[in-house]
Amino acid sequence: MFKPKLFTTLKGYTTLQLGKDVLAGIIVGIVALPLAIAFAIASGVSPEKGLITAVIAGFIISVMGGSRVQIGGPTGAFIVIVYGIVQTYGIDGLTIATFMAGILLLIMGLARIGSVIKFIPYPLVTGFTSGIALIIFASQIKDFMGLSMGAVPADFIAKWEGYIKHIRSVNVAAVCIGMASILIIQLTPKVTRRIPGSLIALLLTTAVVLIFHLPVETIGSRFGSITASIPLPSLPHIDYALIKNLIQPAFAIALLGGIESLLSAVVADGMIGSNHKSNIELVAQGTANIFSSLFGGIPATGAIARTATNVKNGGRTPVAGIVHALTLLLIMLVAGQWAVYIPMPALAGILIVVAYNMSEWENFVSMLRGPKGDRLVLLVTFLLTVLVDLTVAIAIGMILAAFQFMRQMIENSKVTQFEDTVNIDSAGIPAGVEVFEITGPLFFGAAYKFREAMRLIESPPKVLIIRMRHVTVIDATGIKAIREIHKDSKRHHTRLLLAEVNDTVKSELKTARLLFAIGKANVTPSLPAAIDRSHHLLHEQPL
Repeated sequence: MFKPKLFTTLKGYTTLQLGKDVLAGIIVGIVALPLAIAFAIASGVSPEKGLITAVIAGFIISVMGGSRVQIGGPTGAFIVIVYGIVQTYGIDGLTIATFMAGILLLIMGLARIGSVIKFIPYPLVTGFTSGIALIIFASQIKDFMGLSMGAVPADFIAKWEGYIKHIRSVNVAAVCIGMASILIIQLTPKVTRRIPGSLIALLLTTAVVLIFHLPVETIGSRFGSITASIPLPSLPHIDYALIKNLIQPAFAIALLGGIESLLSAVVADGMIGSNHKSNIELVAQGTANIFSSLFGGIPATGAIARTATNVKNGGRTPVAGIVHALTLLLIMLVAGQWAVYIPMPALAGILIVVAYNMSEWENFVSMLRGPKGDRLVLLVTFLLTVLVDLTVAIAIGMILAAFQFMRQMIENSKVTQFEDTVNIDSAGIPAGVEVFEITGPLFFGAAYKFREAMRLIESPPKVLIIRMRHVTVIDATGIKAIREIHKDSKRHHTRLLLAEVNDTVKSELKTARLLFAIGKANVTPSLPAAIDRSHHLLHEQPL
């Protein structure tokens, strides 16, 4: 049941496909290089941590994952969470939170929650994704403009207040490098799609800064030398108080990682006509985050853009993802020390493009024209992500989406009465018999409609038939409502019949011992059978 896709795709594997996978893996590795560095720096950690994550987590996700073409590594979605953890609990806190998130993802996969996560409402996903994109954009203004202002505040409003306060310290050279980086990324696809624009932008802007000695901040001037190697695995000292404080951030990392990885896998399925295994993917994501934290990395998940790049370049098996990780490792070991010369405004430009692509502004605007409930979920999630906290945004968004769903289910649930003038002749309903039909799920949100409808009966009938052919599910509140109707019927000497109950609902009623109380003979497979039963009951003495 938990067999990785790598082992299923190697059956019948050809040298032709190997060549395509290797080429795709090399290209994706080159694409991932600048992004891994940029995501790490934007998250408040040193650049090599992004590379370590892309290598370790990317390799494990490809080897153990449930998708044929998933590419794993650090993504922009984690920037907000990781930055907040680092500012509050330091690097050790981030390591522990990532480790805990990995365990949570493992549990989610083993508990087979993957099939549930991928059905999270789209307005919720769009809301927090667009919010994250805006936060990423805001976080890059300092480096993009070369402002002299020290550390950037974590709060969104405080960021912009700081930018306005220090706007006079803008560095023209930094702005030019940042703008050049954005233009190169946007224009490169018109020339070639083989070489990623972000890599060309890094190489060209770094060369310009070195040749002309431009006064802009670089990775080296901020972080010093880079350790171009994979460290030995280790964990910092763990205490109960820290674990308690990190439960919420770890849960946010796990939930966001699970959502993004499964969304990426779904997108990839649509591109190659395949089906991923969601629970295996979660197990792989959990294992990847555990090992990423042990080797000093940051949270990782499936990357939609890099996965799409893999597919477009011919990757069709996890071999491509493995090659991508090995390519990054080779680049890191051979040329990692040269990363110190990369200008910070160029990285800021790359992340601004990432934020723009991540914002999905067209979908955002389109959804604002949609149903009122979807607009509410979208805007509340978006605003809470930007102004409060991503964890709060997801929690409140899920609650709103759940209430919206319940409201729709309640509206679709109804209880109707068979009127004598319409149905006596056609259905043969005798006098003294009332027939009510329940349509839709009989759950706690709709049970009150059922109880209110029963109260509308002016005088207790001799026989009450409840038709349930369209009741798809029933919960404890629905069972309680039927139990109350049964008690009232006994009190008023009314015989209660249930008609056309499906097997699922019947099983729930049987477990609740309600079928026994009503009587097996009083639960009929059809409405005519219930009417025949009512004729029999009407002639019994006493009724």
